[in-house]
Amino acid sequence: MTLPPALTQAEAFARIRLLRSPNIGPVSFMQLIRRFGSAAASLEALPDLAARGGGRYAIAPAARIEEETARIRSFGARYLFFDSPDYPAALSALESPPPILTMRGDGTLLARPSVAMVGARNASAGAIKLAREFSASLAARGYAVISGLARGIDSAAHQGALAAMGEGGGTVGVIASGIDVVYPPENAGLQEDVAMRGLLIAEMPPGTQPLARHFPWRNRIIAGLASGTVVVEAAPRSGSLITARLAGEAGREVMAVPGSPLDSRSLGCNKLIRDGAVLVQSADDIAELLERFDGTPRSTFQEQVMPDYEPDVPPADIAGMLGAAPVSIDEIIRQSGALPSAVQFALLELELAGRLQRHAGGRVSIITA
Repeated sequence: MTLPPALTQAEAFARIRLLRSPNIGPVSFMQLIRRFGSAAASLEALPDLAARGGGRYAIAPAARIEEETARIRSFGARYLFFDSPDYPAALSALESPPPILTMRGDGTLLARPSVAMVGARNASAGAIKLAREFSASLAARGYAVISGLARGIDSAAHQGALAAMGEGGGTVGVIASGIDVVYPPENAGLQEDVAMRGLLIAEMPPGTQPLARHFPWRNRIIAGLASGTVVVEAAPRSGSLITARLAGEAGREVMAVPGSPLDSRSLGCNKLIRDGAVLVQSADDIAELLERFDGTPRSTFQEQVMPDYEPDVPPADIAGMLGAAPVSIDEIIRQSGALPSAVQFALLELELAGRLQRHAGGRVSIITA
C-alpha cells in the first residue's frame, strides 16, 4: 500500500484495524487519533473507553485485516489515508472526512477541477440526455465529473464524461459498497470502465454490500470532492437532495436544473432553486460558476465547523438525554450546557460500548434493547 510520509506499515495496518473495529466510524476514528496520537495507541485504549460507556469491547482481529489488505491488492486497488499528500483538500475540509478510502484507477483526477452531478434513478429521457451532454462538455474542458454509479442520472453523467475525456478531465465514481462489489448489477461494465479509464472510490471494506445506511455516507464523499454539485432531476425526497444539502453545508456551490412543476421528478430541483440553489441550464452556466468559485458560494447554505474533542462529561449523563428518535448533537450540547468537546467524547464512549447510533446530518440516537 502507498503510505504518507512518516507512516509506517505497522501504523497503517493499525489504522485499518481501528477503522474496521466495532462501532468505529469516521468521527470516532478521528477523535481517537487526535486524543491518543496514533492508531496503535487508540487500539490499546478501546477496551477501557468502552467500559466507561457501559460495555465490553472486542477489537477487529488482525487476521481479518490481513485478509482485507491481500484482497485489496489482488483486486488492483489501493488505500488512501486521510493525511496522504494525495488526499483531496476539499474532502479533508468536511466535518467527517473518510479516514481511509480504497480506490482503483487514475488518482490524479482527484487534483482536477471537479463537479458532482446527481439526480433521479428513474430519470426522464430528456434529463438523461441533458446529464450526458453536460458531463461530456465539462470533461472536455478538463473537469472531473463525480457521481455515484447509480441508475439514471448518475450513469448518464459517467457515460458522458467517459465519452469526451480530454484536457485531463474524466470521471470519478463513488460507490456505497466495497471496491470489489458492483451495484446495480447492470452497471458492471460501466463500473469497470470507470475504474480502468477514470477513478473508482469506496469507503466501505471490500466485500461490503450496499445497504441503505451506506448511501448518505457515500453522498457526503460525492459532495465533498467537488467544488459544486449539480442536481439534474430529483423527487422532493431523494438521495440527490441529501447530496445537495451536504454540499451546501460544506460551503460548496449547489446548482439545480429547473423542470416542469407537472413532473414530480422536477419538484426536488425546483425546491432547491427556491431555497437558494443556483439555477443552471447549460454546461456553460456550470463552468462559469465554478471558474469564479473562490470558497464563497453564490448559493445560500452555511458552512459547519468541526469542534475539538476532550473528555469531561460522564457518558451516563449524555445517555440519559437520548432516545430512540435521532436528535442533533448541537441540541444535546445546548441542553447539557457542557462543552462541545466533552459531549463529543461522551458520545464516542457510548458508541464504542454499542449503545449509540449515528445518523446522517450530525444526529444520534440511543440503541435500545
